[in-house]
Amino acid sequence: MHTTTPPTLPWYRQVSRTQWKSFFAAWIGYVLDGFDFVLITLVLTEISDDFGLSTVQAASLISGAFITRWLGGAVLGALGDRYGRKLSMMASILLYSLGTFACGFAWNYTSLFAARLAIGMGMAGEYSASSTYVMESWPPALRNRASGFLISGFSVGSVLAAQVYDWVVPSLGWRWMFYLGLIPIAIALWMRRALPEAEEWTESVPDEGAKPNPFRPLFLTPRRATVNTALVAVATLSLFLVFTPGGAGMVPVLSVVAGVSLAALAVQLGGKRGWVLYLSMIVTLFFAFLYSWPIQALLPTYLKTELGYSTGQVTDVLYFAGFGTMVGCWMAGFLGDRIGTKKAYALTLLASLAFVYPVFAVEDNLLLLGGLLFLLQATSFGISGLLPRYIGGHFPTRSRGAALGFTYNVGALGGAVAPVLGAHLASGMSLGRALAVLTFAGTVIVVLLVGLDVPARLNRLADPDAADDHLAPGRGAGNSAAQRAAMPSCAKSGSSSETSSSAP
Repeated sequence: MHTTTPPTLPWYRQVSRTQWKSFFAAWIGYVLDGFDFVLITLVLTEISDDFGLSTVQAASLISGAFITRWLGGAVLGALGDRYGRKLSMMASILLYSLGTFACGFAWNYTSLFAARLAIGMGMAGEYSASSTYVMESWPPALRNRASGFLISGFSVGSVLAAQVYDWVVPSLGWRWMFYLGLIPIAIALWMRRALPEAEEWTESVPDEGAKPNPFRPLFLTPRRATVNTALVAVATLSLFLVFTPGGAGMVPVLSVVAGVSLAALAVQLGGKRGWVLYLSMIVTLFFAFLYSWPIQALLPTYLKTELGYSTGQVTDVLYFAGFGTMVGCWMAGFLGDRIGTKKAYALTLLASLAFVYPVFAVEDNLLLLGGLLFLLQATSFGISGLLPRYIGGHFPTRSRGAALGFTYNVGALGGAVAPVLGAHLASGMSLGRALAVLTFAGTVIVVLLVGLDVPARLNRLADPDAADDHLAPGRGAGNSAAQRAAMPSCAKSGSSSETSSSAP
């Protein structure tokens, strides 16, 4: 008697029509996310001229969106844990789109900075809600691909923003960039209105009355509630003062106050067994932003001021960078599913070091500069497409939204520090060299943290029973009957083999 092994379907046929629809609805949100966020970097010089801003003030407008990200990520992530990923996605996109529209009406530095705070909160919620939604909807063996493909939407949005900048700003001015950013929001909201809830969340979360409350540790007693409310206020105010002229002369002290306040919240949210994981994940993500955001934030300024590139040339260079990031996200997804998330992350980042200094050594050859940027962004910023998969695998479904939203967006303060630190370093050296130094040093640190699996290793010291990967095949909804029923009939027979062969 002979037995035959059912043929394994191509990976894209193992994703059902409903799962593809869910993915594209979330992906559109990421496109708009990238479009809205990159706008400020494109028009930074025009805004500086209108409002008479210094280089540090201008850089702080980029940092403004990061100041409130930790709060938005935690609150909107907790909303997703308790009431569903879909509701959190809708609330997030509304918040950051309205903040973008408000930027167009700003009359001075302070009003524009305030609008950037709203954008930061909405973007933080969009990241945690959409990434958890897609990963909890897709087959477990393909979740690196889901993560990488999803984050590529940010790069698509940045490329679109660069093209719109070239069309709009020379004739209509910088304000119209923000007005136009509101138009596509209706598309995303329309696509998301009829989406099903993420299946893994639906199966993991109990009935009404026993739903997760990730913030419960912060409010167990009236005294604790009062203290933690004060910590939230202190952290927010301290960060605001750090990145505005109001904190001049007190930045080191305010930074320590903010850091201690956020660490205290992280320890409580993580609990006795999880606090080490929360803190180590935040540190890892802080350096991930510190290596990637100097270039993302200040590249247009570098091209215009140091290299003297025209608007059209800046747009051309940003195309190379944006497409490099996009391709990198796609490649990261395939590589992560093949060799594992952490290994793919560390090895690709290690390869990116070869391109950092050459990028800033090119001055008058646009094609060569664009090619080097493409390679750098593909291997450096592109690998960040695995971040949702990397972070989400450390946390269970019941708390994944809030945990991912909080740790990622507290770590994202590295992105707030990066442009300001780059601007300060540029006072003693060229801006290009400052960006290269920050990028190279931050990359080396992240390679060590991820490659040596530091967060998970430290977590196992505090919690020996901690799962290695909560999103791996064999866990969650990926092997459920409902998941398999949603797949094409021929895919059901092949899913087991794909799971065993493609698992990270």
